[in-house]
Amino acid sequence: MGILEILLIAVGLAMDAFAVSVCKGLSLKQMEWKKAVIVGLYFGVFQALMPAIGYFLGTTFESLVTQIDHWIAFVLLGFIGINMLKEAFDKDNEESNDKVDLKTMLVLAIATSIDALAVGITFAFLKVNMLLATLLIGIITFGLSIIGVKIGNKFGNKYEKKAEATGGIILILMGIKILFEHLGIV
Repeated sequence: MGILEILLIAVGLAMDAFAVSVCKGLSLKQMEWKKAVIVGLYFGVFQALMPAIGYFLGTTFESLVTQIDHWIAFVLLGFIGINMLKEAFDKDNEESNDKVDLKTMLVLAIATSIDALAVGITFAFLKVNMLLATLLIGIITFGLSIIGVKIGNKFGNKYEKKAEATGGIILILMGIKILFEHLGIV
């Protein structure tokens, strides 16, 4: 997997964190950069950590699933992407608050990075450079989360759902690309 694919996956994975960051920004009466950086750090660290854990799990069980690894990648990325699209079009508004304490941010960081765990499993089968992947995923998520807080504070709900839908589409397309490559279609 090349750097372009890793970058696209990193952006796709960051969209959940970006959407939640927009909500955090909405809840701030005025922009607080310290809170934006805290949000970025939580999301960036967890988005980088989860693929590494997934990679470890994937390499541990690699011999059991080598013949179907491309199907696993396709199903996991497609499932995550479809869920992101579903959430993007869900009419229920999530409750938001401006707290960035350990308890609040830990729950949000884990919730937004579960999909990154599944992506890490697929990385194990695709022999991805994990140092590069985790760094890019963490840095991109960190930056987009800070931007999300700022956008949320400035513009409100306008971009939250579009960001999540874009992330879902990116992950679905990457899953299809991986499947097609392994089937010899591309």
